[in-house]
Amino acid sequence: MKHIIILGDGMADHAIDRLGGKTPLQAAQKPMMDFLAQEGRTGRLITVPEGFPPGSEVANTAIMGYDLHQVYEGRGPLEAASIGYEMRPDDMAIRCNIICLSDGKIKNHHGGHLSTNDADILVKYLDEQLGNDRVKFITGIQYRHLLVIRGGNKHIVCSPPHDHPDQPWQPLLVKAEEGAPQEEGHMTAQETADLINDLILRSQKLLAEHPFNIARREKGHDEANSIWPWSPGYRPSMQTISELFPQVKSGSVISAVDLIKGIGHYAGLRIIDVEGATGLSDTNYEGKAAAAIQALRDEDFVFLHVEASDEAGHDGDLDLKIRTIEYLDQRVIKPIYQEVSQWPEPVCIAILPDHPTPVEMRIHVNEPVPFIIWHPQIVPDDVMCYDEVSTVTGGYGLLRLQQFMQELMKI
Repeated sequence: MKHIIILGDGMADHAIDRLGGKTPLQAAQKPMMDFLAQEGRTGRLITVPEGFPPGSEVANTAIMGYDLHQVYEGRGPLEAASIGYEMRPDDMAIRCNIICLSDGKIKNHHGGHLSTNDADILVKYLDEQLGNDRVKFITGIQYRHLLVIRGGNKHIVCSPPHDHPDQPWQPLLVKAEEGAPQEEGHMTAQETADLINDLILRSQKLLAEHPFNIARREKGHDEANSIWPWSPGYRPSMQTISELFPQVKSGSVISAVDLIKGIGHYAGLRIIDVEGATGLSDTNYEGKAAAAIQALRDEDFVFLHVEASDEAGHDGDLDLKIRTIEYLDQRVIKPIYQEVSQWPEPVCIAILPDHPTPVEMRIHVNEPVPFIIWHPQIVPDDVMCYDEVSTVTGGYGLLRLQQFMQELMKI
């Protein structure tokens, strides 16, 4: 049995008055997901352990079967792995968004949907102006980049910018953890917080004067006018998926998002880059589906991640979120099912989000997510459609964290 997980990031949501009390999953036209719910078994999954932030780095790591208490080191090290930066033992890596500030508030977490090419110019400029033997800025993808501080202390309190839309940014600056430990070879937590806050303030002055933002300002477009570092960590120590689950001899991860590639790197999965994969609603859905099918021909396990619904949720765009769910259904799940259901070797398909990103809140929330598991021999439960409400009565009930991957690998 081969296995593929198809993950629609942030796809789950809340009931919305504008939809007559339905969620986007309930309102969307998604015949393939509903068919697989009818022909498979469903349930709900708690993806975030108590005490952890409901971020994609946490939820996706748990979905892949890892104990967060043993392996979690924040987004920074995952971003580093995905872009090929080999962390030193004394490195602290931290995710570094380029965001848009307006009227003293965080307008958006993505700098007006920066392209990678435009962002690369800004990141290299920042590294030239602010980088030194201790501080290094490294380009990632779109608005998602990396800040490495040699000797930095990870025991700091940061605010993910996507969790604070339209909120004043100054109270959200980095703080030292209360009672933060002093670690040999590292700065104090307060020194690290002070350094990062200084970089934020200096970046705002530099970016405001950059020709890229001057041009955007003249056109009335959102500016990419501040860095915003968050989610720090040291190099993690993780077993590969094959070590956790010996039935997986080889596998791949497909995503446009650095942190997912980073999880895949440490999990020992092959990273597949798909041309035209953007992490937004204009991503190359067909290309991702084709890459997943090809990978399944040669490997046992594929983790296919699609970011688009999460970005629509963060932007508060209800119509777009519904469309991204429908795109996932028809342009990814349908061609994969139509192909692999004809193969002589059976393929198990699992579908789920990592966390809800409600469009009316525009942030991640820590709530159970609905899932489907289908394979040709599975005994269906009584659930007839796929959404947050219907799966409450699913045959798998309510699973927690690593239990999802454990159940999947039993098949």
